[in-house]
Amino acid sequence: MYVRRSAAVLAAVGVIAAAGSAAPALAAGPSPSASPKVTVPSGLYGTTDPTYDGVWRQSLTLLAQDTLGYRPATAAVGWLAGQQCANGAFAAFRADPGKACDAKVMVDTNSTAVAVQALKATGGHGAAVEKAAGWLKSVQNKDGGWGYTPGGPSDANSTSVVIGALAAAGEDPGQVRAGGKSPYDLLATFALPCEGKGGGALAYQPKKGKLTANADATAAGVVGALGKGFAVKAGADRGKAPACASGKPAPARTADNGAAYLADAVAKTGHLVSALPGATDQPDFGNTADTVVALAADGYVAQAKKPYAWLEKNAGAWAKQSGPAAYAQLILTAHAVGADPADFGGTDLVSALNSSGPAPWKQAAASSHADEKKKSDDGSGNSVWWIVGVGLVGGIGVGFLMSARRKQRQL
Repeated sequence: MYVRRSAAVLAAVGVIAAAGSAAPALAAGPSPSASPKVTVPSGLYGTTDPTYDGVWRQSLTLLAQDTLGYRPATAAVGWLAGQQCANGAFAAFRADPGKACDAKVMVDTNSTAVAVQALKATGGHGAAVEKAAGWLKSVQNKDGGWGYTPGGPSDANSTSVVIGALAAAGEDPGQVRAGGKSPYDLLATFALPCEGKGGGALAYQPKKGKLTANADATAAGVVGALGKGFAVKAGADRGKAPACASGKPAPARTADNGAAYLADAVAKTGHLVSALPGATDQPDFGNTADTVVALAADGYVAQAKKPYAWLEKNAGAWAKQSGPAAYAQLILTAHAVGADPADFGGTDLVSALNSSGPAPWKQAAASSHADEKKKSDDGSGNSVWWIVGVGLVGGIGVGFLMSARRKQRQL
């Protein structure tokens, strides 16, 4: 999840190769530039260059705060909402949101989909969510899926994050079709049969007509096949370990088989590894976190606990180096297994995240927060927060990413 921005970075410098291949991810690196080439806007979390991950890291931050019972700062939500183009799409970052989007603005499905989930969670942006969901539906490929860029070849990761956005927007992803195909159909076609190598896993994309197991795509695909987004809670504990089983390629089967592959991948060491060309394999913190979320979401809580324990012991330094997106991802991982992110192996993820940008407000009660969001989304009631938000936006003139995770990691 955290490393999705890598594809945008590589795309921007023109090094993404053929459509059937995927660019490697930066598994444990900081943002693309420690010295921002653009001014980091007020309201945006983090201090590093937001060019390739501004919308992504902001959206994950707001989602993580929401799961903790915080109301994100008005300035933070306003900044994200202001990144939206008139057609509903989002780019990874727009330095001048007051300027209309044109053909030079590289909008993408991943930034749009994660922004939808964040704006829906924070409330008060029903029209923006609806417009963004409409744009996503308009660029669906005829195979039922989505690529990172509009019209690009479908991939499992982009398709899965869009499923989460559609579900958040109140759509039934199974009924969103193009060419007679739904996104669930696309994920099923990317699933490897149980009988062969990597059985149960999903491929990122077919390469020369062949499917290769990809743990990153599998973790995303499990959550997507369940019709869920980034902020998930553990499903009912199923007790026994998952096992790959042949059968009708229904979404539940795609999810269960993918979970079986992931459980086996982390069973020995508790983590995934990142295999970058020319580099020594190293622990993959981001995709290990995604694996925890995927297993927990599918009800395999016991299998999720070992990789979560490994993250608690080893991921603190990675998060500190990597910034708000990594802190947010680990908070969402803790949320998925019902753990306390304020006590994450000696690291207080909550304080670390909240101190990286505008301070959020702590809600007195989760129920009142949910009611408030519902009122602001359906237009009923005059929320005090909406009034404050409008005043702030008017007063300071606030205008209105990876990634495709384009990498091919073979396990």
